Amino acid sequence: MAEAVVSSVVQSLGGFIIQEGKFLCGISDQVKYAQTQLQLMRGFLKDADARQQDEEIVRIWVAEIRDAAYELEDVIETFAFKVASKSKKGIKSVLKRFGCILIEGVRLQMIGSEIGNITTKISNLRLSLQNYNVREIRDSGGATSFELHEKQQLRRTYSHVIDSDVVGLEGSIKELVMHLVKDEHRHRVISIWGMGGLGKTTLAKQVYHHNEVRHHFACFAWVCITQRCQVRDVWERILINLTSATNEEREEIAKLKDDEIAKKLYVVQKERRCLVVIDDIWTIETWNSLKAGFPYKEKWSRILLTTRNKEVASRADRNGFLYQPQPLNDDESWELLEKIAIFGKDIDSVIHGKMKELGRKMLNHCAGLPLAIRVLAGLLARMDTINEWDMVLNNVDVCIRKGKFHEQEYASSSWVLALSYDSLPYHLKLCFLYLGHFPEDFEIPVKRLTQLWMAEGLIFSEEQKRSSMEDVSYNCLNELVERCMVEVGKQGSVRKIKTCRLHDLMRHLCLLKAEEEKFLRIVNSWHGNKAMVNKETPISKARRLAIYFDKHSDKVFPPNDESDGHLRSLLYFVPGPGMSINKKLIRSLFKDFKLLRVLKFEHMTRKVKLPNEIGNLVHLRFLSLKGSNIKQLPSSIANLICLQTLDLRFPGLSIIPNVICKMEQLRHLYLPRYFRVSDKLHLTTLCNLQTLVNASCRDCDSNHLAQFTNLRKLCVVVPGRLKRLEEMFTSTSITFDHLRSLSVVNLQRYVEVIARIVISCRYIYKLHLEGPTIELPNDLLHYPNLTKLSLAATFLKDDQMAILEKLPNLKNLHLGPGTFEENTTTLVFSRGGFSHLEFLYLGGMLEIEEWRVEEGAMPNLARLLIAHCEQLTALPDGLKYITTLKKLVIKAMPGTFYSRLQEGGEDFYKIQHVPSLVLGGTLEEFLSSLEKVIH
Repeated sequence: MAEAVVSSVVQSLGGFIIQEGKFLCGISDQVKYAQTQLQLMRGFLKDADARQQDEEIVRIWVAEIRDAAYELEDVIETFAFKVASKSKKGIKSVLKRFGCILIEGVRLQMIGSEIGNITTKISNLRLSLQNYNVREIRDSGGATSFELHEKQQLRRTYSHVIDSDVVGLEGSIKELVMHLVKDEHRHRVISIWGMGGLGKTTLAKQVYHHNEVRHHFACFAWVCITQRCQVRDVWERILINLTSATNEEREEIAKLKDDEIAKKLYVVQKERRCLVVIDDIWTIETWNSLKAGFPYKEKWSRILLTTRNKEVASRADRNGFLYQPQPLNDDESWELLEKIAIFGKDIDSVIHGKMKELGRKMLNHCAGLPLAIRVLAGLLARMDTINEWDMVLNNVDVCIRKGKFHEQEYASSSWVLALSYDSLPYHLKLCFLYLGHFPEDFEIPVKRLTQLWMAEGLIFSEEQKRSSMEDVSYNCLNELVERCMVEVGKQGSVRKIKTCRLHDLMRHLCLLKAEEEKFLRIVNSWHGNKAMVNKETPISKARRLAIYFDKHSDKVFPPNDESDGHLRSLLYFVPGPGMSINKKLIRSLFKDFKLLRVLKFEHMTRKVKLPNEIGNLVHLRFLSLKGSNIKQLPSSIANLICLQTLDLRFPGLSIIPNVICKMEQLRHLYLPRYFRVSDKLHLTTLCNLQTLVNASCRDCDSNHLAQFTNLRKLCVVVPGRLKRLEEMFTSTSITFDHLRSLSVVNLQRYVEVIARIVISCRYIYKLHLEGPTIELPNDLLHYPNLTKLSLAATFLKDDQMAILEKLPNLKNLHLGPGTFEENTTTLVFSRGGFSHLEFLYLGGMLEIEEWRVEEGAMPNLARLLIAHCEQLTALPDGLKYITTLKKLVIKAMPGTFYSRLQEGGEDFYKIQHVPSLVLGGTLEEFLSSLEKVIH
């Protein structure tokens, strides 16, 4: 992990030299030399990182390197802050006047001396490498060492060792066997993929020994691949197994050249019906090196592989079958635990019942992961009394994750999951550790996560020459998902990941690694004068801090020992609608943390005026004040010229100083829904802008939007009482070729404005219209990418349904209050209409009394949500024809509506084929769902 930190600092210094180098008069050579020394250290740190777990002296050496890298970064960024603080005009103007810095009191000699001392320390540490027998590793992958190799050996699997305690796999086994033995499927490769500990190997063994599989294939081979794959060795083992080679034949195989072995293996699989299991394959590079030994098109032979990496599973065979096992449910989890921990014991029913109660509580910490359940059950199998089980319950996290209970030590789950972490490239390790900021079971918004990664400088890639930082960030997340380190939450209408989350055990691994590397500290709450620090986070200084509040918290600031200026990220997580803040203390937040790059200060509900000291945070790349009750921003925010993301979505009316134009690095700007500004808000200098939300046509010059050629998301507000509205969007040259999401909130009946804006965005994927529209642009039928449409208070004529039904690629449709004219009481979905629609939301449509769906309408509908349509008396009869419907959710509807849908009710026949039904819910739940689907 120190290798990841050092690499990050090297990249950070490189960027600093490029951007600010012309202002580093007198110390630029020293900065470059220090960067070079760190660069030389990186290859050695790959080996040292992996060895430090078992060698205390190496661990100390690695910590010193990491701290020196951080210290160097602090000195240089503190220097930049001191330069900035010498001028009332802000950092940019001061740096341009750098020739006067000596006169103004900044002593370059002292800065140079500090850098020199740190560089000497780094050089000495590098010279001491031979004392620790640390060697240089030049590959670009994750950790590699003897210690890691030993772990891989422990993970080696053998086909003859079969798990006797198998639960919940019957359906999976049946499906995989079918794909292996049915010739019409003809999948050359069947892949089982998922996170470590999910039971992939157990499932593969059950399939491998299945009677039907044994009768279907003539030859079998099982080989376990570790991260150190020796291609020739793998080929030899497979060939020997498939041919049942004698000792003499094995000697002959050993004499063959590599290409001869590959050819012979290839021919055997062409001539015989073979099944080869390749267990635990890690990278696509490994598969590419092995595939020469396997026929590309083969009618009879098959390959069954298991992997933690979806890329391997999908690219091994483009026409292959991918299968991802699911975690065990509550009943299956208990069945597995009971088989291992209780089966065969002479226990009466009362004790058994109590054990079941305690066991189910413990299983909540396993989250359905078979590995964790087996670890827990293996410990409980040694215990026969309720008191012992109760003690395990009180220490269940440690028991499962660390493999320790009192004086006992045994195999834990963490080291198995850690293999996935060890295999990550350094930049992905940092991205993964950053996920530790978020609370347990938190649905992490992907767009916000990628903004945080960028702000922290974690996104460095050659891809940036061809792609935007946002695209590179998303690719990093996608790789973590494919490596089964991160779980997918919600997906958008264009199949991109909208939210993600960490499995409980993977989050524990994340926090464990963050603790080891002093990467992150978590404070669980701040109440009175006592901070409750997460015991799994380091007590000493950390560069990142996440503070979790509960409803009783009454302070918002970090402990005193964090007021040392080392923090780079400070994130607050507030429960519910928000919490109050202490006005006297808020000033110190912007006074003590001058090197902050990230500040997430959201949902602070007490009215407050931000102090001028916010202008001290000149290194900020990310600032979110979303949901906080801030009525006025100080003009000193003009100093925040490094900002990439600025979120000012305050409730109520706010006053915004006209200085945002100075933040030329801005990429994502979220303005308040209602705000005031002197004159027009000048934004024309923001040439990097990709997101612009709540651009008011009153307070922003709408025609300047044409200059934002990189915009991907745009939300335009057309306010009421706006004079000379006809002059807006007069330019006919406005086109947004890169725009993917457009939202227009129209607060008065100026229909032509909406038409002009929509026509300028021909390639959008998402369109949200709120406010009088009357008629949709006819050109909408020719928008090639439009997949999601949301309408509310548009008052469309009822004939506009004909346009909606014919939208060629529409998959996601939200119809909200006032979508159609007030006299429209009937909705009709015609035969053949909405041919690609997969999700439909009807919410708050109080005027609708009847909904008719003709047979043949919505033939691909999978999800339907209805909420607060109080005049609607019944579901349409046509729903019974939609066999693709998988989930139906109905909330905030009259009781009579629900009663018709109950089993035996008069409308039950319409929905009895739907696998998932959710009937009932409160108004609050409806409003929450409304906010989610619209925004």
